[in-house]
Amino acid sequence: MCACAGTAAGAALPPVVSDQDLVMTRQTWGEARRDVSVEGKPLTIGGKVYASGIGTHAISMIPVDVPAAAAVLEGACGIDDEAKGGSVQFRVMDGSSVLWQSAVMKKGMPAEAFKVALPAGARKLYLMAHWVENSDNDHADWVDLAWKEGRRAAGDAPVRISAADFGIKPGEGKGAGKALRAAISAARKAGGSRPVVIELPKGEYHFDREEALEMSFHVSNHDQPEIHPVGVPMVDLQNVTLKGNGSVFVFHGRMMPFLVMDSSGVKVEGIGIDYARPFYSEGRIVKNEGGSTELSLDRKLFPYEVKNGRFEAIYDDGSRSGIQTAMAFQKDTLHIAPDTSDISWNGRCEQLENGNVRMEWDTQARGLKPGDTLVLRNWGRPHPAMVIYRASDTVLNDVPFHCSQGMALLAQRCENVTIHGGGCVIRPGSERVYTASADATHFSNTKGLIKVEGALYEGMMDDAINVHSTCLSIKEIVSPNTIKCRYMHYQAVGFEVFLPGENLCFISGRTLENGSTAKVKSVRKLNTNELLVKLEGDLPAGVKAGDAVENADYYPSVVFKGNTIRNNRARGSLFTTPKKVVVENNLFDHSSGSAILLAGDAQGWYESGRCMDVVIRNNRFLHNLTSRYQFTEGIIAIYPEVKDLANQKEYYHHNVLIEGNEFVTQNVPLVFAISTKDLVFRDNKVTYDDKYRSWNTKPFILRRCADVLIEGNKVNRPTWTIDSCKLEMTPASAVTVKP
Repeated sequence: MCACAGTAAGAALPPVVSDQDLVMTRQTWGEARRDVSVEGKPLTIGGKVYASGIGTHAISMIPVDVPAAAAVLEGACGIDDEAKGGSVQFRVMDGSSVLWQSAVMKKGMPAEAFKVALPAGARKLYLMAHWVENSDNDHADWVDLAWKEGRRAAGDAPVRISAADFGIKPGEGKGAGKALRAAISAARKAGGSRPVVIELPKGEYHFDREEALEMSFHVSNHDQPEIHPVGVPMVDLQNVTLKGNGSVFVFHGRMMPFLVMDSSGVKVEGIGIDYARPFYSEGRIVKNEGGSTELSLDRKLFPYEVKNGRFEAIYDDGSRSGIQTAMAFQKDTLHIAPDTSDISWNGRCEQLENGNVRMEWDTQARGLKPGDTLVLRNWGRPHPAMVIYRASDTVLNDVPFHCSQGMALLAQRCENVTIHGGGCVIRPGSERVYTASADATHFSNTKGLIKVEGALYEGMMDDAINVHSTCLSIKEIVSPNTIKCRYMHYQAVGFEVFLPGENLCFISGRTLENGSTAKVKSVRKLNTNELLVKLEGDLPAGVKAGDAVENADYYPSVVFKGNTIRNNRARGSLFTTPKKVVVENNLFDHSSGSAILLAGDAQGWYESGRCMDVVIRNNRFLHNLTSRYQFTEGIIAIYPEVKDLANQKEYYHHNVLIEGNEFVTQNVPLVFAISTKDLVFRDNKVTYDDKYRSWNTKPFILRRCADVLIEGNKVNRPTWTIDSCKLEMTPASAVTVKP
């Protein structure tokens, strides 16, 4: 047993920090290491050498499991003597509060001891080392960690908790965060043995960045800030419902509004999520001519300054940002202006005497008209509005996201997520047109069932739903049973893709063919970007550096039913999972790119998980593909990124049924497919009109597809033939077209 395990009268308690905890640790530099410093030297604080502990570097956060028999955590902490300087504050947190924090520790100071009584109901603690002046030389050591047995304070939480009893009041300017966190702490004391409801009267509640709980963890597909200030941390909870009765939570400053982590059975009901000052600006077009656009902006809603000919948005925490791109929404309809795509901007800006702003474009912003709205934004994704992480059986009932600083909802490494109603919704009375600065919902490495029903998704930059695995590149074959893997996209790093006991699936890097599976024996997190993975047996034959590997245990099935997706950029929905996917009874209304994308890659974003059973049935597709974006070659695009299609032997996607749908469209491809077998398009109704620009192309574009059946469709154009459907496809015998 590790020396840092600690014992008490009776049976020995487990180590405070397990090997699995180290894999799940967020650390900004180096590797979190057992019994040595971050540089691999003896743990030494203030001239004293310690035999046991964890060597880290601030900022870091280690999640640890609390044994049922433990009542106290004790230990010490400080700056390792190997550092050239450094300043760190250490914190021991439960899921909603700081239980203990050290003084500001500097090099040469003796270790500060602590003894923390564990709150009733706590199943997780988080050991956080936070930089103070900067993160240089912050070699932070936790030493002599030990659990102590005893009797914890009894939980006395009632079945129903009124948040008002903790001081939270609607309508007040700020300050709801601390009070609501106290109510959440009270709910945790119930211990999960019975459902607990935290209820708020309907109203508007304001949450301030300064009152948020600072945590550090990796969030897939985002900018990886060192700190996520969390407004509502629903962490380490079991069977807890937060019921808002139609309330709206308004957040001030750059922060993560909601976090559901290390929990099971959490429900959020009747709560809208908004920001006081969005992470973008909106202006109404007054004129658009001669390579410039004159905008009218409400400076109270969207504070800004024109400085040295550049536009700077000013946020309510005092930070600023410029503009990198713009999106145009049409007056009245709020459709994305056709043929605009992203409007890049690197030109000049002028503040006019009439209070308006003139934007000068590098290229003409065509098609924009007075009264249209121009959304001015940058590419930053600091925080999603809600993260679900290491959680199971999470339910969102009537939770509309009115604004986000990244994706609205990001779920990673979780199981079973249900969404009823809500979605991404323009807040009534706000006069805004834009909701999410990326996807509305994004699921990375999840399992179980993702169920989304009856939601409205409008005004997003990207997809209403995006489901995929995150695969890693194999950088080195270290030994016959060990590989070094690397996270390849800078926005998708660090979170635990693999843990011991889980199964891997190998993927050919260039042909995207799935290979055999293998079980993980151990994982060592070398740094934010690299893992050392040891298998139970030898690697399968043929696996080589440059291939990829995904978690074969974290594939979800999906039901996406009865939703409305409208007036968004890029794509309406994206699915990449081998489990069953049902897309049924949805309205895709002016989703300006593809309505549905089945993707997959192991060379770019490294988002994999081939589709093996997809049903697209009884949906209505109303004027999609009004602009061009990446991977939007058809209303339904089946677009795996296969670098070497000619040498691919196994098809990537299988069993795609497109049945009973209605398409109202200009002349654009209905289906674009690459490397797909058993594709059926039948009993659909297609009505062509000339409302938008035609692509003058074929209705079906098939590249290396097999066993394609097109039959029983009703079209207001001449009957389709094989010649009208084939393009760069396998021999004609692989495609059957019937009336």
